[in-house]
Amino acid sequence: MTYRNILDKIRLAFPQPVSDTIHDSYFVHSMMRALDQVDDLKTHLPFLGNIVKADFQAAKQTKIADSMSTVEEVTSELVGYLQGMTIFGHPRTQQNVVAPTTIPSLIGVLLASLHNPNLAWDEFSRLVALAEVEVIGMTSQLIGYIPEQASGVFTFGGTGTTLYGVKMGLEKACPGAIKKGIPDDAVVFVSDAGHYCAANITGWLGIGTDNLITIPTTTENEIDLEILEQELRKALIDGKKIAAIIATLGTTDAFGLDNLTQIVTMREKLVDEFELDYHPHIHADAVIGWAWSVFNDYDFENNTLGFRPRTVRALAGACRRIQHLHLADSVGIDFHKTGFTPYISSLVLVKDKTDIERLKRSREQMPYLYHFGQYRPGMFTLETSRSGTGPLAALANLRLFGEEGMRAILGHIVEMTQLLREHLEGHEGTTVLNRGNFGTVTLFRAYPIGVDTFEIKRQEFEDVTYKDSLLAHNSYNHEIFKYVNSEAMEGRGVFISTTDCYRHTSYGEPIVALKSFILSPFVDEEDVKSVVDKVLEAREQIS
Repeated sequence: MTYRNILDKIRLAFPQPVSDTIHDSYFVHSMMRALDQVDDLKTHLPFLGNIVKADFQAAKQTKIADSMSTVEEVTSELVGYLQGMTIFGHPRTQQNVVAPTTIPSLIGVLLASLHNPNLAWDEFSRLVALAEVEVIGMTSQLIGYIPEQASGVFTFGGTGTTLYGVKMGLEKACPGAIKKGIPDDAVVFVSDAGHYCAANITGWLGIGTDNLITIPTTTENEIDLEILEQELRKALIDGKKIAAIIATLGTTDAFGLDNLTQIVTMREKLVDEFELDYHPHIHADAVIGWAWSVFNDYDFENNTLGFRPRTVRALAGACRRIQHLHLADSVGIDFHKTGFTPYISSLVLVKDKTDIERLKRSREQMPYLYHFGQYRPGMFTLETSRSGTGPLAALANLRLFGEEGMRAILGHIVEMTQLLREHLEGHEGTTVLNRGNFGTVTLFRAYPIGVDTFEIKRQEFEDVTYKDSLLAHNSYNHEIFKYVNSEAMEGRGVFISTTDCYRHTSYGEPIVALKSFILSPFVDEEDVKSVVDKVLEAREQIS
């Protein structure tokens, strides 16, 4: 067989570059066949097909075949890799901050993948670049930035958004670091509840993880402002340059919300006091919390959407901090979390576009690009190649939901979270750990029969003489978790997750917690009640 014969088969495996009714139908049929095969894997359980143990050692020995396969054969093989995959939209999946995805956002990903725009330059992305700018404009207005002054870029994930924030701050504190390298006196601040990506970023940027200063949090999981000021002041007295202060607006484990207003006020006071020639950069890691901005102008008193009083209070409690996002110099936003798009759709927004221009490269470094066009973010982005999938997916959902839809879906999952807490607090054997936080994650513990759950939480947290009790109950909650999830595997109950360290006690021991993270719009009261029923059932079995 000549290469031309093989090429004819290869061409059939591509969408055709010009309209071809027969082949276009084949393309659509191939996509539909793949979706049909995925649908065949669905049962009443919250995962696809069967959970199969992966053999990674055998996978390393996989070899490429000698000859071609077919679209149909490859499709069936690819669908097989979804065996055991969690269905995150299932009402009995409450595991982590992984959102189900809407139909329009999936279409956005498909369209971008089909024609492969590269957002480095509008010459290679045309109006898909316009979609990115539209999303930047919409979200800028949503959080309170002035669109004409703001800028932004979609990047490789929540870690990428914080990396951009820290890098811009580094250039402000240490001008020319992008050319000369990083001095050894740059430091970054974050709370101990902030995302661990801060360690990755300081390590990968060359700042060094030893120069990441972690500030304790209060019992409400927000950064301790008094200690933050002490440490900022100490760093400045020691001649350090503050590359960035990372404020967390919605921590992953407990939805803690740092007080951005006070952090900015503190920054301004220290700039004046120490006569700094730069303003330390404040990056708001709001990859989860950004979405609550849709309630910034919601009338909670009239409550036209009809949320329950406890839900209204939770939404208002989150907004008292989220509404100040516009004070941050940059903000990280994940549409693939509380924006309900597929991975990856992450946007870093910048209040003052001159900050991101500090990262710009010279034209001489890229002689074959950017000769014309209006939109050339590739001149300053870390990435050379950036897909159009993130912006189109985000735009799809912003158009689909509008403010009203976003309020409805967020309000619903917060309402279900509040109902779960009500049910947990209605039993003497369970206690909610983060009852003062307002997001969609609930951290709780179960205790054996006979334990005074009204006192034990405080005693284990504050009193070192209760250390043995704490460690025993940590193990106990691990056993509860195993039971609940084994029951969910059989279709009896709900998948939840756990954290090995909700926070540390006053004497340094980690507190293990059970965790429900509600993100599916399909969750209803019977699903949250099922969580409590299974935990209590586990308690009976284990005790």
